[in-house]
Amino acid sequence: MSKFTKKRGKASPAISTASLPDIIFMLLFFFMVVTVLRDAELKVKVTTPYATELTKLEEKSLVNYLYIGRPLQKFQALYGTKPRLQLGDKFATIADIPLFLEKHKIKVPESRHGQITSSLRVDGEVTMGIVQDVKTQLRKSGQLKVNYSAKKDPKRSKK
Repeated sequence: MSKFTKKRGKASPAISTASLPDIIFMLLFFFMVVTVLRDAELKVKVTTPYATELTKLEEKSLVNYLYIGRPLQKFQALYGTKPRLQLGDKFATIADIPLFLEKHKIKVPESRHGQITSSLRVDGEVTMGIVQDVKTQLRKSGQLKVNYSAKKDPKRSKK
């Protein structure tokens, strides 16, 4: 008759953690490379006005931003001090708006084209002439959803 013995005291070997720091640093570098902090560098001064009734835009990927304001001090020698339009990260003219909108539409699935919103970030000291020209060009380009960016009024905020 054979005798069976139980294997006591023989535990499975411990999991090696020697490669754990390598994996952590690899993930850290991956997220550092992939993360986008800001889409465009502002080249115009934009101090948005205060408003009382605000709604937050939910999906940032469906929003294209148009900045209107006076060029920053370092760009005034080249572009002057009159209010300018900035599309993405470069100065543009009103005639450049349709191409800017089409480039943004390419990045968005076709089923969501009707949900794209153009957000105007306009400096509070800019006259409405250039803003009206931009709105007219947006309308001609078929972009009818327009949003004005504003800050919450600290004096009228609900407590």
